[in-house]
Amino acid sequence: MLLRSLGILFCTLLFAAHAGAATCGGDFNAFLSAMAREAAAAGVSRSVLESAFAGLTLDGAVLAFDRRQRGTFRKSFEEYAATRVIPARIKRAKQLMQRHAALLARIERQFGVPARLLMAIWTLESDNGTGDMGKLPVIRTLSTLAHDCRRSELFQGELLAALQIVQRGDLQLRDLIGAYAGEIGQTQFLPSSYIKYGVDYDGDGHVDLRHSVPDVLASTANLLKTNGWRAGAPFGEGTANFDAMSEWNRSVVYRKTMVLFAERLAEQHVRDRKGDNRDETGRDRMKESCP
Repeated sequence: MLLRSLGILFCTLLFAAHAGAATCGGDFNAFLSAMAREAAAAGVSRSVLESAFAGLTLDGAVLAFDRRQRGTFRKSFEEYAATRVIPARIKRAKQLMQRHAALLARIERQFGVPARLLMAIWTLESDNGTGDMGKLPVIRTLSTLAHDCRRSELFQGELLAALQIVQRGDLQLRDLIGAYAGEIGQTQFLPSSYIKYGVDYDGDGHVDLRHSVPDVLASTANLLKTNGWRAGAPFGEGTANFDAMSEWNRSVVYRKTMVLFAERLAEQHVRDRKGDNRDETGRDRMKESCP
């Protein structure tokens, strides 16, 4: 009975509206009907669409959050970085650099992106997969944002890309969970970037940016390389590589924070090689360990 109901829903969504791009606003089911046709034309299967769109409703909390986002980077670089580039994060990132040294070296050879910058991005975006990667169903989030007329075209594209992630088998629908703009995984890729830059670096046949560290780090490096990253060149503000990082985040404040984090990791590495006993806060570890 459920299967039959889902089939009826799918047919309604697929054929109820006339041809053409989805029109924002208005009846939500009519909007989904147009999106279903576009997705089907792009190769998304009936079974995926039935599962993805069954019982879908608008999410008012997503719309409210989206309307509050204009002031995200009103803080100065110094104010913002002080809350992000902190000793606990530097310490964990350093430990993970050691744990994944061989993987990071292979990625740097292939894509040209320094390990310390990849670690900075991975840490800032999700605390290396241990922090908040979002708890919202991506299809519902993107359907809501695509239906809203402010940036409908942008989010219609993201919705189609999210459906393609499921169609490809990269993530199951139940695992397609993300943040308030549909960002997915440990380095918070939008679905379109997931499709465009995702790399199956662990060789299991799927691009898994939620669970696979090799896929996460290689895909992040691939995004930068594809957008003009120059291997071996500096990446501070005013460089070509700093501009290439704008595909990751257009905010100058955020990119400067990424650079600062990478610099702090490099400084810690130099201290470790010299046998400097100070920790990430500058305290002497040997003195604190003595009775």
